[in-house]
Amino acid sequence: MTTAVTWPGAGSAGAVSWTLTTAQRQAYLYHYAPLIYKRGDENNSQEGTDWLSNYDFDRNGRFSDNRVNWRNVNQYVQGANTHWRIRPTLYSALLEYAENGTKNLVLLYHVYNAADKDFEQIHDWERVEIVLRGVTGNPGTGESVAYATVTTHHEHIMRRSTDSAVQFMTTATGKHLMLWQADGSGALPTTTRGHELRFATTPWSTVAAALNGTGKAEVDINNDSKKNVHYVFVPEASQAAVSTWGAQAVTSASAPALASRLDNGDSTAWRSVKRVTYELQDLADVLPTHWQNWQLHWRDTKTSDVLLESPVTSETGQPEVSAGLQRFYTASLDIGAGDLTDGREGIPSKSWLYGAYSGEANADDSAGSDDFGGYEGSGLDSYGRSRGVVSGDLASHNAYWRQHDFFVHTGVVDTADRREAGTWLPAGWHLAGNGGFDGRWTQLFDDRP
Repeated sequence: MTTAVTWPGAGSAGAVSWTLTTAQRQAYLYHYAPLIYKRGDENNSQEGTDWLSNYDFDRNGRFSDNRVNWRNVNQYVQGANTHWRIRPTLYSALLEYAENGTKNLVLLYHVYNAADKDFEQIHDWERVEIVLRGVTGNPGTGESVAYATVTTHHEHIMRRSTDSAVQFMTTATGKHLMLWQADGSGALPTTTRGHELRFATTPWSTVAAALNGTGKAEVDINNDSKKNVHYVFVPEASQAAVSTWGAQAVTSASAPALASRLDNGDSTAWRSVKRVTYELQDLADVLPTHWQNWQLHWRDTKTSDVLLESPVTSETGQPEVSAGLQRFYTASLDIGAGDLTDGREGIPSKSWLYGAYSGEANADDSAGSDDFGGYEGSGLDSYGRSRGVVSGDLASHNAYWRQHDFFVHTGVVDTADRREAGTWLPAGWHLAGNGGFDGRWTQLFDDRP
């Protein structure tokens, strides 16, 4: 028998007993999937390099050669490598939990770029988190957006939905957070670079009035000035958004027309912006590739241990990583690098995977509170609790993550070191009997073999 989850403080109540179906979880992820305006840097025969992509765009089942092969994406635009499937993709997860009789969701989106910093680095990890309160089971009916967090390199810029920086493209089929992404250039002193994400603060009404016109394609972003737009990436399952933009999928036939071929300093008209659809896949597709028993994609020089209460499963429910204390390799593996790595780390080592980040109000703020200390056990929630106190496993501090450790923020920025406004989710939150679901470890979307 599972124990009903209760929350600290006045007004605590038992968990909501119902859970969403797989189709409903997919629907929420697509309904709130972001709209991404992107600047390109595609001169000097680099056309197509600023497309988002799928991890397996080259169809060889290995991630360690992605940077090397992505250097040749211009050849795909010119008609070569027709077996490739670029499939611009955001890797996603949905966490469903009940709090004081209310159903809430955490939506995670990982924006994948196959190469970064002028092709010198592999696997870029920009990501987005959106939290919904008061979910009813039908997207767009009754729920509210509490806050959104955008990871800008090592900083996590968190804004409540009432902030003017948080703007949405709202249609009959979705409410899409509008973001801007830099191109992959690593050159300094460019203020925005390396695929970093920012909130696009220009209202949708302004963009909608201009999107088929001759005016300059640009949007305002948080903590900076207007930036050029050469691409718009649109979630493929939001039919109204796709129709509004006239977005298309990247194929070997459409590639020549969907490559911007523009430098990051070039401007273009809104009507000439390339409109590209993207799909959603699962973070749970990527996590098993880090497992120590799969030695194709990551190096063992950095590791992350996770105590799995249940296996990581495929769409059909088949286990891909066994339950128990498991080791994941997280050092990047790049077969084209002299020392086989660029020093970057994979997903299991990312604090955002566990919600254990310090929310910041502004980009380029290097305050000491950037390091929350959730893994070490020093990061406390609004009730003064560490993750080990909440899970009952103090031995996990600075030793391993528990599979269902997760910190949900309130959206209020707390500048104190080692403390954030929010709560570590209570033990058992993820159980269906408590109205929960932890989608970080479960695949929802068809991989389209």
